Amino acid sequence: MNVNNRVLEQLHNPRELEQMFRADPEAFRQSFAHAWEHNPDSQVLAVWNERLHYKEPEAAKKATLFQRNFVSMGILAILAGICTRLILFFANRGDITMMNIAFGVLPFIAAYFAVNNGANKRMIYTLASIFALAIVLLNLLPQKETDSIVLAYLHLPIFLWVIVGLAYTGNEYRIGRARLAYLKFNGEFAILYACMAISGMLLTGITMRLFELVDLDISEFYFTNIVAFGAAALSVVAAYLVSKNLKLAKNIAPYIARIFSPLVLVTLAAYLVTVAWVGKSPFSDRDFLLSFNGILLGVLAVTIFSITERGTDERKNITDYVNAALIALALIIDSVALSAIVFRLSSYGVTANRLAVLGINVLIWANLIWIMSAYVRMLRNQTGPSTVQDAVTKYLPIYGLWAAFVAVAFPLMF
Repeated sequence: MNVNNRVLEQLHNPRELEQMFRADPEAFRQSFAHAWEHNPDSQVLAVWNERLHYKEPEAAKKATLFQRNFVSMGILAILAGICTRLILFFANRGDITMMNIAFGVLPFIAAYFAVNNGANKRMIYTLASIFALAIVLLNLLPQKETDSIVLAYLHLPIFLWVIVGLAYTGNEYRIGRARLAYLKFNGEFAILYACMAISGMLLTGITMRLFELVDLDISEFYFTNIVAFGAAALSVVAAYLVSKNLKLAKNIAPYIARIFSPLVLVTLAAYLVTVAWVGKSPFSDRDFLLSFNGILLGVLAVTIFSITERGTDERKNITDYVNAALIALALIIDSVALSAIVFRLSSYGVTANRLAVLGINVLIWANLIWIMSAYVRMLRNQTGPSTVQDAVTKYLPIYGLWAAFVAVAFPLMF
């Protein structure tokens, strides 16, 4: 039986037709042409004909171009590049802290989302006020590398990242689906930005070499101006491309999640066994405790990335068991870290660093318990994947509030 007959044979089997199309689109198109020629009255084939040959009217294409805010993206990308270059100029002079670099990128990405999502005036005023207050707060802090100031520097960008999420979700910030989309955006943004950055590095290498051939050293000028400008502008461009459903990032992200999750699980299990074997203890070694917490954050990030890339309509699969195992190991790590932090607090007293690490570990521990509970129920077929995703998305504002508390209160407390 030839392929042409297969299309006709599966005429009333939509799932099989879809599988044939996905398996080999070009062969399906050729087969379809024969089937459509001999069955012009078929409603099923009429739908497929529109799907395979639909073309937007020229006027609609032009309208779509402006609806996608291409012009606003370009303007914001240029402004981000200029602002970043100015911040670097004043930071290198010692007038402001280098941490202001966050304001060369994040406000412009937030502005793009606010425009793109049609945020209402209240949302726009809220976003503008928060960023303005954050700029004032950061630059009121003394430029001293005390523990509390460094903690403020580290936590303020986290808070601003959550605020960018507020801009991304727009008027739907209360809806879990919108928060999940923002988390997915971050994974896809990282993949796309990395790909574009690699291309930028290749361009930089070629440019440096070309000018070297004519005995001109432009490295200082190029890196100070072009690279800094481009890196900031590229972030807005990447945000635009991801938000417009660029297939490169969206197609590769789920596969990266599925590949890296089991690799991280095996590596982490081997690491924990090795730590127990050599007798390394986070109770007595401060640096090891910090690295332990770094591993915890990394595992949490990988797991959340894998959860967000999972479709809500997907059936239960091996990835879910891998993620559940990762969460269980992360709980073990966090419990050990919490015990070590409490031990150090009781033995050596309260400091800004210890209190900050204690706070974030308590928050992560509670979040992991919630996610693990949701996973257990899902694996027992008591709930669906959305329960696990809710455990991630509903907790997101709590991290933002903690980051804001550390950035504002710790410099005053310590």
